[in-house]
Amino acid sequence: MLLLLQSLGLIKLKENAGLKATPLDVVSNPKKLRFVELDAAQLPRSLDDLDASAINTNFAISAGLNPKTDSIALESAKNPYVNILVVRDTDKDKAWVSKLIKAYHSDEVRKHIETQFKGSVIPAF
Repeated sequence: MLLLLQSLGLIKLKENAGLKATPLDVVSNPKKLRFVELDAAQLPRSLDDLDASAINTNFAISAGLNPKTDSIALESAKNPYVNILVVRDTDKDKAWVSKLIKAYHSDEVRKHIETQFKGSVIPAF
């Protein structure tokens, strides 16, 4: 969430805060945003008590929200949280791995992602 706010120019984080940044890493907050840390599953239910919230797509959809139309901002497909396929080094050259990658990068999977997540998840392949 903090990286998203920084990408929008709303805050600035310590130079090396990285993916584990916390509100303690905020070095500039010109809008005086106040951060309330909650469990991700609680965020959709807390909207009535907050001005805004950064909600993971899966929790937003489960709560009946459409991230594409209900959001004030979305992360880009080039964010550090893109899902990736990972295999052990010993398996990387096996035939099943290339089949898996080909299947995952198919138009069928792309269409499923777009349909399932109503356009709020962008296939990064």
